[in-house]
Amino acid sequence: MQSYLSPQDCDLMQFTQHVERQLIPQDVPHAHDIQRNVPIYDINQLDLTGDTQEIKAEWADVLRNTAGVLVLKNAYADTKCIDAATAIYAQIIVDERTVSGGKPDHFAASGANDRIWNSAQKLCQYDPLVFAQYFGNLAVDTACQAWLGPNYQLTAQVNLVRPGGAAQSPHRDYHLGFQPAAVAATYPAHVHDFSPMLTLQGAVAHADMPVESGPTKFLPFSQIYRHGYVAFTQSNFQTYFEAHHIQVPLAKGDVLFFSPALYHAGGANVSRDIQRMANLLQVSSAFGRAMETIDRRDMTRRLYQVLSTESHCLSPSQVDAAISACAEGYSFPTNLDTDPPIGGLAPETQAALCRRALSSCMPQAEFEAALNAQVMRKQT
Repeated sequence: MQSYLSPQDCDLMQFTQHVERQLIPQDVPHAHDIQRNVPIYDINQLDLTGDTQEIKAEWADVLRNTAGVLVLKNAYADTKCIDAATAIYAQIIVDERTVSGGKPDHFAASGANDRIWNSAQKLCQYDPLVFAQYFGNLAVDTACQAWLGPNYQLTAQVNLVRPGGAAQSPHRDYHLGFQPAAVAATYPAHVHDFSPMLTLQGAVAHADMPVESGPTKFLPFSQIYRHGYVAFTQSNFQTYFEAHHIQVPLAKGDVLFFSPALYHAGGANVSRDIQRMANLLQVSSAFGRAMETIDRRDMTRRLYQVLSTESHCLSPSQVDAAISACAEGYSFPTNLDTDPPIGGLAPETQAALCRRALSSCMPQAEFEAALNAQVMRKQT
């Protein structure tokens, strides 16, 4: 029985046995085409107004057991709402650059592309009608329900990559994909199994995206590899990805969805004049929430008063356990405009701040100021 997944146990040969497969039409009977192992669904030819259980079951199977990615062609049959949203997002980019300059990104250096955090909320606040027309989309809703069921929570971030924009490194996504491999390895193996079930990744194409513009690179079937969260940063896995990845061109109004466990990376924009804009959808399960609301800031402030003295008589491991029971140990959700991931994939957590303050003997007043500043950065 394998309780934990170690980076030392990652086996590239075993990985290749998962990914060197072919998707066949029998696997995706509702698909209208298969391009480089990616099933293509023409939404103009699917009826999503009636019983969609068979389609949702097929899409869920693709995301979990086969390709790991699917493309919904013509998800927006009328792209006027795409154009309206693009114009709004372009203005938001100008406005935000005027205020704060280039923003830090998960992978790109500040200023290398344009990013709008929380683009769903900003679009709704800017023009609720455009928001309704844009997100009132049956294809998007059906895909979200196929993976997450009802009551999902949708967030989005616009990414605009200019000509010359570099490619990303191959990775997996939120949740475990946003943790360093050493941290991911501390989670039990069954958490690696269910982490992809909590989130669905997607992208709405706001412009035509031929391959030279750098549409996302994928390695179909790679989400099946159980050690994937502790393997994707290893050089041999990255080399294999670069040699075997695929890219599927998109047209404006197409939408793709993929498992967060699928190995993927934004491609390099080697075009001369294509501004590659996509609205990146990150959709969460309704079940990822605690039952009670707790004032962890006040708890952590009070706990620090005790832990920063010499009289608590706790061992280091006991101190660590006390912090874990008290402080918020996860970076998300947060306001990425004011609390961006600097120097890593995720902002500092409340628990990490507490541990850092203890290790540096930070005075109580300074710690409380840092704690309050952190809370303010996270607020919308």
